[in-house]
Amino acid sequence: MGNVDVGLCLEFVRHDDKSFEWGVEKAAEFGYTYVEPIVHWGRELFSEAGYFHSVSMLDDPLRIRRVCEKHGVRPSALSAHCPLGKPEISVEYLKQAVRFAAECGAPCVNTDEGPKHPDTTEDEDFLLMKYSLMQVAAVAEPRNILIGIEPHQQYSKTPDGLDRIQGLVDSPVIGINFDTGNSYLAGEDPIAWLERVRDRLVHVHAKDISVEQSAGERGKVTGTPVGCACGEGVIDWKAVIEVCRKAPRDLVLSVECGTVDQAAKSLEHLKSLL
Repeated sequence: MGNVDVGLCLEFVRHDDKSFEWGVEKAAEFGYTYVEPIVHWGRELFSEAGYFHSVSMLDDPLRIRRVCEKHGVRPSALSAHCPLGKPEISVEYLKQAVRFAAECGAPCVNTDEGPKHPDTTEDEDFLLMKYSLMQVAAVAEPRNILIGIEPHQQYSKTPDGLDRIQGLVDSPVIGINFDTGNSYLAGEDPIAWLERVRDRLVHVHAKDISVEQSAGERGKVTGTPVGCACGEGVIDWKAVIEVCRKAPRDLVLSVECGTVDQAAKSLEHLKSLL
């Protein structure tokens, strides 16, 4: 059985207009032991100026490693979401993310199938996703970098759909980055779904959903950027932890919330259960 720890996705500083370095320092100050950096391609004005938390993959990957080591935390994964069904975007993007992860010390790269092309059929979409994952797995396998497929879009919003994507390529590095909040908003039972993918988990997004958001969006959307503080919404975190403890792999519950205050409250709640 695996160990379970708590990390923090850097998305929590998005509305505070702060840098990656500031976010890592704040996560460590709260007591998190892991962080999940978000990467992007090219150059972006706000992150370059220190007003946004994502890191360009044109930067030195050691930027992430050094900042994490300075503050005594480790990267649990890189958030590198891009549309698997659009290989002209995803193949080179994810291959670079895998190489970046290997150098910066992140064991996993998280992604999803992304919004589909409006003119392709479902069969065509799955063929395109298979091609993308084949190319990425070929780079990830020799580097021992895991690929976490997240329930987030039109096909992965159901257990069968997520299974189909994850099983497109027979590779030991392709697994599931389960998102508790996205699965709930899609109308599924997140605990039952988590149990179903337990043996294939490589990472978990710990996202709680407020009662208000649940009432307005459940069954109408396939995901959401961030949730409320863990423990203040509808997700049964005790049950989540019990399932994750039965997984064969050590797992990090990477908190996805929208504010600094929610990040502090989430850690307090999850640590009380662990």
